[in-house]
Amino acid sequence: MSIPKPNTLRVEQGEGHVLVTLDRPAAKNAIDAEMIGDLHALCAELERAPQLMILTGGADGVFAGGADIGELRDRRRDDALAGINLNLFNRIRALPMPTIAAIDGYALGGGAELSYACDLRIITPRTVFGQPEPGLGIIAGAGATFRLVRLLGESVAKQILLAGDWVKADRALALGLAHSVVEPAELLDAARALAAKMGRNSAIAMRMTKLAVDAAESAHPQLDLAIQALLFEDEEKISRMTDFLVKKSQPKNPRP
Repeated sequence: MSIPKPNTLRVEQGEGHVLVTLDRPAAKNAIDAEMIGDLHALCAELERAPQLMILTGGADGVFAGGADIGELRDRRRDDALAGINLNLFNRIRALPMPTIAAIDGYALGGGAELSYACDLRIITPRTVFGQPEPGLGIIAGAGATFRLVRLLGESVAKQILLAGDWVKADRALALGLAHSVVEPAELLDAARALAAKMGRNSAIAMRMTKLAVDAAESAHPQLDLAIQALLFEDEEKISRMTDFLVKKSQPKNPRP
């Protein structure tokens, strides 16, 4: 692919697909501004030259731990209305050819929303999805409030978004959120096999099928942006995210 070398991704050309690995292991693949820029550049190339994409996390046991809280704490109303993460995830959702999220371990907050933007998800037994945003004083404003309803139904979506339920691998498979569950060592092979299976179909038929399935999605994201704009100015949001960052920076007591 002819994109500039990204700092936060590893991009490898496969046979009939591109493999994209999130590459901020020290930050548990938290989605920061640089990663957003790298993913936009990737999307531009996939829009120019459509092909299947497999998206995975390189950190052991973590797909993506969410948005970068340090950056998120400093965002304000105008940032929320700009839809920084939402616009990227919408762009991934609208890519011409199918996308597969290969998820090993935690997919939380914005990381979970990134996986929902993909067309299919293959997971491992240790995969966990969760939306902890209300605990940080905001909503899951990058797609979860409408994509989860469409993927899982209103009742289950509210269990995740309001009750704070985490969805582990067995439940994700039973709910249809995951295509399949495989062992971590088999994850990429399973994703490549699924990509190869889809790649044997007519490319134009795949593109048109994806367009038809996604056509019903509406202007719901604008409501998310308006609500997030209010919450980004809220003092409780700043306080909760500050507390999170302080706790994260404190050394853990070694076990006796």
